[in-house]
Amino acid sequence: MTTKAIHLELVSNLMSEAFIAALKRFIARRGLIDRLYSDNGSNFVGANRELKAFFKSEEFLKQVHNYAAKTQFHWHFIPPNSPHFGGLWEAGVKSLKYHWKRIVGKALLTFEEFSTLITQVEACLNSRPLTALSHEPNDPSYLSPGHFLIGAPLTTLPEPDFTNTIMNSLSRWQGVQRFNQQLWKRWSSDYLNNLQQRSQQPDLQLGMLVLL
Repeated sequence: MTTKAIHLELVSNLMSEAFIAALKRFIARRGLIDRLYSDNGSNFVGANRELKAFFKSEEFLKQVHNYAAKTQFHWHFIPPNSPHFGGLWEAGVKSLKYHWKRIVGKALLTFEEFSTLITQVEACLNSRPLTALSHEPNDPSYLSPGHFLIGAPLTTLPEPDFTNTIMNSLSRWQGVQRFNQQLWKRWSSDYLNNLQQRSQQPDLQLGMLVLL
């Protein structure tokens, strides 16, 4: 909620067991959580019920009784059929969904290819600029969600540009990189446009920090 960081996780189905497994992966990589806010989907409600039952079971109390206070977190559901109550996290992926449908569409990806692609997209989203780190003209650095995760913007290995290459001439993994590059190109363009502060009379002065 504070860092605006985004975590994208791929699941094989919408059953409660799959969601609990995804939640375990999230905690294993991001650390224990204190509060969880989510939609009121039936799979989330079911997962919450099973977790509550596990927290109250004798097995749980016996194994991690001394640690229970730290592992139990508060789960808050938004009202049913009210996605606007989750505006903060919905806004983080809304524009991505728009471009994902038009670029990836119904492409047949394996689970591994799909997981790799969304992880790379997650890194792009968490490298987006939130604000300048200083007002010094000679300091072009910016604050991103990646700074809160690893202390710096998330980067990736350089790849050849496949954005204008015909899909049939690429291998499957090159095709995945092409999707990633096209998604980044379109999403970043929209995001940078949203960062611009438009006014009828721009008041740019020498020495001000601007984003190109």
